Amino acid sequence: MGRNTAISTRRGPENSHMDAREMTHTIVEAFANVEMSEAMGHTFFFYNSDHKMPFATLIAADNDYDRVSNLDRPDVYRLNIGVEKDTYRSLFGRPPAAPGPDGVFDTGHDYTALDTIMPHPHYAAQSWICVLSPVGDTLQTVRRLLAEAYAIAERRNTRKGRG
Repeated sequence: MGRNTAISTRRGPENSHMDAREMTHTIVEAFANVEMSEAMGHTFFFYNSDHKMPFATLIAADNDYDRVSNLDRPDVYRLNIGVEKDTYRSLFGRPPAAPGPDGVFDTGHDYTALDTIMPHPHYAAQSWICVLSPVGDTLQTVRRLLAEAYAIAERRNTRKGRG
């Protein structure tokens, strides 16, 4: 797929909506040994007690440092997921080299688009992806990507002798 490719499904009556609270619950219930912490309106999901690098984060409102996704809309949240470099490349091509002057990567994506898997606006270079309020088929893809991110965190933790 090319650099500006996005995975999307339209919202419709057949697609159920999962709010930020439900998404948080889903992540915690789906994976063993998940620990969470919250700071500046973000929820961080960690494997075990390794709170240095989350495998996913969730943000449900704009803050002074991040307004690019217009999260102050009703029922909108952004789920951020750290994936393998190969996964990122298969979705979007090579990660961008440098952010713009505002700290946001210009990937050609609309960072306010709902239900669309896209590069993370600030951490695309580190192979992070994001999605705003996923539903339906996109939600199924998100579950697969979360499992990948969790496995990365689990391997990292095991290598450090904490597994």
